[in-house]
Amino acid sequence: MWPVLIRERHDEDLPVCVDILRAVHEQASYPINWPTDPARWLTPEAALGIWVAVDAEQVVGHVILTAAGPAAEVERLFVDPKATGQGIGRQLLQHCVTTAAALDRDLSLEVVDNRGAAVHLYRRAGWLETGRTPIDWGGEHASELIRFTAP
Repeated sequence: MWPVLIRERHDEDLPVCVDILRAVHEQASYPINWPTDPARWLTPEAALGIWVAVDAEQVVGHVILTAAGPAAEVERLFVDPKATGQGIGRQLLQHCVTTAAALDRDLSLEVVDNRGAAVHLYRRAGWLETGRTPIDWGGEHASELIRFTAP
């Protein structure tokens, strides 16, 4: 696939992002627990940047870079199920790596252990697993949170 356009998320993108998130949740159980207010969940106060991937003027992916003290974290990374397997997640992830480097911040992320495709993406992109933490909020879907640091 040709690279998609990665741009800042606009207010008018938010309903589309919520719709895509709903589709991801229904097909892949991400997020495991559906947020009470998905639009707010997609707009955390600690955001350093919120971006969407756009292909043919359609939003097809989403990612947030948040502040975590002096470091940064990748959060809310998802791709429209109709557009998976085209490298969009990898492009969004790389955008966060580039942005965190420009901000001189170390970068990490966390993912639950039921997200096989996501874990595979992070490993293929050179991210390093740095630890696992048991969770009690994953129900039957997940039992651990896996922490990765950027290459």
